[in-house]
Formats: sequence, structure tokens, C-alpha cells
Amino acid sequence: MSAGSKHAGKTAEQVIDDAKAWWSTAIIDIKPNQIDIRGYPIQELIGHLSYADMAWLMLRGELPPPAQSRLLEATLVAGIDHGPHAPSIAISRMAVTCGLPLNGAMASAINALDDIHGGAGQQCMELMRAIGAMAPEGEDASDEQVAAVIADWQARRGKVIPGFGHRWHSVDPRAVRLLAMVSEAEAVGVISGRFGRIASAIERVLSANKGQPIPLNIDGVTAAIYLALGFEPELGRGLFILSRSIGILSHAWEQRQQGGRIKGPMAPSIPYTYTGPARRHLDR
Repeated sequence: MSAGSKHAGKTAEQVIDDAKAWWSTAIIDIKPNQIDIRGYPIQELIGHLSYADMAWLMLRGELPPPAQSRLLEATLVAGIDHGPHAPSIAISRMAVTCGLPLNGAMASAINALDDIHGGAGQQCMELMRAIGAMAPEGEDASDEQVAAVIADWQARRGKVIPGFGHRWHSVDPRAVRLLAMVSEAEAVGVISGRFGRIASAIERVLSANKGQPIPLNIDGVTAAIYLALGFEPELGRGLFILSRSIGILSHAWEQRQQGGRIKGPMAPSIPYTYTGPARRHLDR
């Protein structure tokens, strides 16, 4: 059916009403000389809300309690950067050396934040939720139940448990600081400690299975925080992307100042392993 036939016999006002019903939003109301975000005039928000406050308002519809906003902001700060060896950061720098402007470099890097690199936080939130569903409301899952959920996860999605262990850090300093803030927030009733306890239970089970410590990392602790703050797992990944975007922008800009021709994330002097066939020639 063509657009014209759908509007046949309708007045202009009815067509406009149809369009309004289709393009509806509860986020923003725009009129001449007026911008309201979730009902608040933008001029009343500017200078009074932090970036974390604004993100919460946009995503959740209401302003966060100050203590929860502080915890969200700390989590966003913690994930900003992890060095030029992180794939998204390396991609942003390499994109600049290929001639891309900042927006192209950022888009290239952000597009890499998928399941393998960048998705661990969302996956850990899904795992923690599955463990939480094993116990009645107000109770914690036993270590046996935690082990069963982990075993099922590994059977379906592979042996790596997102949010635990780290190839660089035996103890992730970001996780240590955020865990301390989680404990402080729980002690004064800002958040429930349920997901923090689930994180500790996963850590115990993994360490027992491995026979060595498998500590919580940045993805695991942020997963527990985002769940405690009431965010959905998919939004957990989105918030991480917002956080890491600052690091991506910073590295792209630094690389732009350095200039230079195309280069990858590794120096040419770093050796690599070739596993293809020996040099050969076409049989003409």
C-alpha cells in the first residue's frame, strides 16, 4: 500500500495526528524557544546536573538520588581507557593514521565494541541475573547453585566467564576501588548488596574450580553496580561504550597531533609468526 493510499480520505489534521502517534517520544519536547528534557526545561538542567545525572535522566526518566549518581559516575570514570593495546583504542589511533577524521576514528573504534571486546559487562550482567533467579527473593543462591549456572553457561557459551580474571592484572585496581565504593553504598542503604554477593560467590566458585585466585575485574564489578542501580544488561554495554568513548576520542586526538603515515598498533620491530606455506611460484 502506498503512502498516498494510506492517507486517502483523511484531513491534514488527521495525517498529522497519525505522524505524531508514530513518531512519539517521552524523552524530549521541542518547541520554538523551548527544550524540555523529560519535562525539565534544559536551562534548569545546565549547570546543575552532572553528566551521570543527565545520562540517568535520559535513560530512566527521573533524576537519580545523589549517592546513586556518584556511584554511576565513578563507574563511568573507571572504564574510560585501558591503553593503546586495547583493540578499540588501537583502532581509533590506526584510523587516524589512515586519514580518517575524529568522527570516523571514533565510529570505527566504537563498532569494535561487540561481544568479544566490550561485551563482557553485559554478559556478566546476564550471568549474575541468571544466578539471582536461582534463589527466592531475599535469599542468596548457594555456591552449588552458582556452580550449576556457571557450568550451564560454559556448556552453551564457552569456558571464559566474563567479568573475572584479567590477562594484565592479577588484581584489577579499578575493581578494588569500585568494590570499596559498593561496600560503602551498601552500608548506608544506597544500593542492595545482592549482586555484590553474587559476584563474590562467582569468584569463590571459579577460584575453587581453577585451584588459584580468579578475581573480579572491571567488567564484573561494573556489572554488579549497573544491576544494583537497576539498569538492564544491554544498557550496561551502552554505558560502557559512553565511558570508553572518552578514551577513544583522547587517543584519536593525540594520534592526530602526532601526525605520520599509516601504521598499525604494533611497531614494525615486533616479530610475528607466519604459519602459511613456504614461498612458492606460479607454475606457468
